[in-house]
Amino acid sequence: MTKQLFRIGQIVPSSNTTMETEIPAMLTARQQIRPERFTFHSSRMRMKHVVKEELAAMDAESDRCAVELSDARVDVLGYACLVAIMAMGRGYHRQSESRLKKHTAANGGDAPVITSAGALIDGLKVIGAKRIVVVAPYMKPLTELVVDYIRHEGYDVADYRALEIPDNLEVGRHDPENLPAIVAQMDTGDVDAIVLSACVQMPSLPVIAKVEALTGKPVITAAVATTYAMLKALGLEPIVPGAGALLSGAY
Repeated sequence: MTKQLFRIGQIVPSSNTTMETEIPAMLTARQQIRPERFTFHSSRMRMKHVVKEELAAMDAESDRCAVELSDARVDVLGYACLVAIMAMGRGYHRQSESRLKKHTAANGGDAPVITSAGALIDGLKVIGAKRIVVVAPYMKPLTELVVDYIRHEGYDVADYRALEIPDNLEVGRHDPENLPAIVAQMDTGDVDAIVLSACVQMPSLPVIAKVEALTGKPVITAAVATTYAMLKALGLEPIVPGAGALLSGAY
């Protein structure tokens, strides 16, 4: 019998509230059109302010979180902090994913590990994007680190916006309805895709379809890309209604 129930593990910053909202919302929406069912399980690593020192200290806790989640024998793990990975240096998502997967295997609960950073990089490749614009909630220096990381992976970031919200709880309270107006101020005419939220804590899911309709461009977010990567890792069709081009079923 084909497996129908999947356990989704999430390694989450202690102050993050959005990843445990948007990813379950997408996978629950998928349940309306596909037979598979999901349960959601989290382990937290301390972080309150989005600054490099706190991010590095937090990342060091991810090993413990991976082991804890493998105790629950989750089927896939998502590392729910894009900037923590990108702030650790170019290409770090590969090192993080490999190391955390080894921890799950050593604990007898071998499972694939998806970082939201790696998922975003790969998601852009899936939709064939080369030239993009990026919206991020971080302070400008961290946003520039994120932009440099994405450029190093081979993408042309034509424009970006740093919303400069240092408190991670406040990032989670940012009204997604503000995002279409922010994108409208950017030159999206000759880009291939819009990264509407380069952050799994900044809510964006309710306005993805709206921004796609307004711009005529595919919209991707860190949470959407993570959901796509999780579904692929589980061998499931990466389709979610209302979650934008990447999860439309076209890829």
